[in-house]
Amino acid sequence: MDPKWNDDQPIYRQLRDRIVKMILEGVITDGDALPSVRNVAAEYRLNPLTVLKGYQELVDEDLVEKKRGRGMFVKDGACSQLMKDERRRFLEVEWPVIEATINRLGLDPQELLGNIDARDPDTKEAKND
Repeated sequence: MDPKWNDDQPIYRQLRDRIVKMILEGVITDGDALPSVRNVAAEYRLNPLTVLKGYQELVDEDLVEKKRGRGMFVKDGACSQLMKDERRRFLEVEWPVIEATINRLGLDPQELLGNIDARDPDTKEAKND
């Protein structure tokens, strides 16, 4: 996990988001234990209550379960649930903004799909030379 925190949102929320990202990327998988609250707090110099609050968000979202005396573990199906939620959020929140930008700039969607690896038309020309 990246030890840097930003001022845009509470640290507990950033911690929650980082763990979600690790689950989606397969760094942490179903059944894996999360690092202990104490270890995370010490490693990142956070208040243990802040870490606990971030972990509690994951419990409340039914992605992580507490096992008394053993720690917190990623629940079976957490990754697939997160993927489903992220896809829905992308289509409902992010995609309309992207679509509006494509239309505003008069971009051809087929051209964009054909150049998915090239972020810049100049880069594409350089690759073809």
